[in-house]
Amino acid sequence: MAGVSSFRKNLFRGAPGALSGLLSGYTALAVAEFVASLVRPQAGPVTVVGGAAVDRTPAALKDYAIRTFGENDKFALQTGILATITLLAVVLGVVALRRRRSAAVGVLLFGVVGATAALTRPDAQGPADALPSLAGALTGAGVLYVLIGNVVSGRTAAADGAVVGSVWSRRGFLVAVSATAVAATGVGAVGRALTGRRGEGAVASRAAVELPAPASPAPPLPAGAQLKVAGISSFTTSNRDFYRVDTALVVPKVDADTWRLRVRGKGVTRPRTYTFQDLLGRPLIERDITLTCVSNEVGGPYVGHARWLGVRLADLLRECGVEPPSKGGPADQLVARSVDGMTLGSPVEDVLDGRDAMLAVGMNGEPLPFEHGFPVRMLVPGLFGYVSACKWIEDIELTTFDAYDPYWVKRSWARKAPIKTLARIDTPKPFARPDSATVTVAGVAWAQHRGIQRVEVRVDEGPWQEADLAPQAGVDTWRQWSFPWKTTPGGHTVTVRATDGTGQLQTEQRVRTIPDGASGWHSVFVTVG
Repeated sequence: MAGVSSFRKNLFRGAPGALSGLLSGYTALAVAEFVASLVRPQAGPVTVVGGAAVDRTPAALKDYAIRTFGENDKFALQTGILATITLLAVVLGVVALRRRRSAAVGVLLFGVVGATAALTRPDAQGPADALPSLAGALTGAGVLYVLIGNVVSGRTAAADGAVVGSVWSRRGFLVAVSATAVAATGVGAVGRALTGRRGEGAVASRAAVELPAPASPAPPLPAGAQLKVAGISSFTTSNRDFYRVDTALVVPKVDADTWRLRVRGKGVTRPRTYTFQDLLGRPLIERDITLTCVSNEVGGPYVGHARWLGVRLADLLRECGVEPPSKGGPADQLVARSVDGMTLGSPVEDVLDGRDAMLAVGMNGEPLPFEHGFPVRMLVPGLFGYVSACKWIEDIELTTFDAYDPYWVKRSWARKAPIKTLARIDTPKPFARPDSATVTVAGVAWAQHRGIQRVEVRVDEGPWQEADLAPQAGVDTWRQWSFPWKTTPGGHTVTVRATDGTGQLQTEQRVRTIPDGASGWHSVFVTVG
């Protein structure tokens, strides 16, 4: 009982310090958010530290995060950062009860970490980016010092640790805590309001966009491209449901009126800078294109189809004097840069080989959503997104693969990544328990820029049987398929494989996503009975 009593006593003594630490951390974040709203929201400490963490995360761990958390990976990261800050704030608060100055210095060190992360981000815009972290840390350190001063009466001895006196002014402490909490909440609210206003221009510019009619419209989807099978994916993925995999912790809100795109580099004899209106004034193409993320596992969800509107990228490049290596051009890599510092590298030969590579301005009949790259993103059919689908693009540089490694290549991913042939079973779902004599097995298959020629289904170790294919909308789109399975009671493994338009059979070899995309046959286990 004496031990329990001692523990409770120590816990009670440490509680004011822990609360002081929490409030100092809360105040630091609120002030940092306010200052970031004046500088730029992307310079906030949670964002820059999170971005730095993403940049330094090994490829395998990053791939695990995407598999585990899906599109919530950014939320999971930010939650983890905030949880870490909370824990450290509590620890520093308790330490401050005996070493007030040392604890305050600890808070300042976190500000230095945030400032360093801000200044070393690929999209850093100068010394002002360090201000949110530094201002927040200075305020947080001051709050911690003052609050602890209300907990302990007396002065810290020269030894930086020995406390003279131990009378706790409860009234003064509670007043200070209440005032701090109210002030920090108010500052944070103002910061969030200002941040919202900073994006109003971008939102207004998107609302004002009137997409021109395409000079080269996409043909209507063939009748029957969407199979009438319950549980199968929609042929066209809505903008709301389209997958999003990127490293942006804060979605860039780019004003179309001030947006610019530079084209420069090796072999660019006529460098140009384009405005958004320049692109809208050019002949636009409309195409049905399926996109696939390299982080998509066999049977995974990171693939989607949309109807895109944009400028043919080859026309723009040739206007600037660019030629492919096969015609003597000195550049074999096109590096696309985003406003958030992301870099993606595409083979110049692929961009100029006649496929519908484009700078997209529209998606499914409306301007690009901010999450998908407004005002402009790049697309190259047949290539995984990490080497082609640059969102929020602002710069195109022609260079060579030997001279420059883009973001993902520096992190163990392949330089070149054509999309692999894959098929997926959408229905029945894994571990389903159908009770029908005939079950429709159905799904999608894709091999962008090659098309799908055949899909086959196997039950257990039985023979491969050809599935029924929906009409193909084009070689750059996925294709739906179905198979009427005459069931027998018991547990069964249903497997699917596809053959692309060149006659190449999808490989059975199962590999993970790193370095150039997953492969293998997708299967589901179901129990009939």
